[in-house]
Amino acid sequence: MINFFNFLKRNLSKIFIGKLIFICSAVSAYADVENIDNQKLKALLLEGISIVDIREEFEWRETGIIPNSHLITFFDSAGKYNLEKWLIELKTNVKRYDPLIIICRSGRRSLILADYLSSKELFFKVYNVEAGINGWKSESMGVQSVQ
Repeated sequence: MINFFNFLKRNLSKIFIGKLIFICSAVSAYADVENIDNQKLKALLLEGISIVDIREEFEWRETGIIPNSHLITFFDSAGKYNLEKWLIELKTNVKRYDPLIIICRSGRRSLILADYLSSKELFFKVYNVEAGINGWKSESMGVQSVQ
């Protein structure tokens, strides 16, 4: 019994570190959200990664959208949201294990949703467009109009 306690005393930190590494690797299977700039966004779009624009419909009409965006507004015209309904629509447009880009006007709303999706392990890799559509347009990147 004394040998066992001596073993624990000598190796407890190694055991703890080993378990910590195991736990961290299990958690990191679903990576944190990656905030991306416009150059990275452009590269990901060229790879065919899905982009979801969560802004309200009037915002799409005001600024335009990035071509081939999935238009899945998170808020209704009254500013209310229905997370379950939004997730159902998202899952019908984007496969769960595919990477996913989320965009809004300035990057704030999309970051909140991207963090949620990542924390709930709903998607394997989630990107947030840090400056949103405003940043995209400020660099004269292409948008298409919405009627």
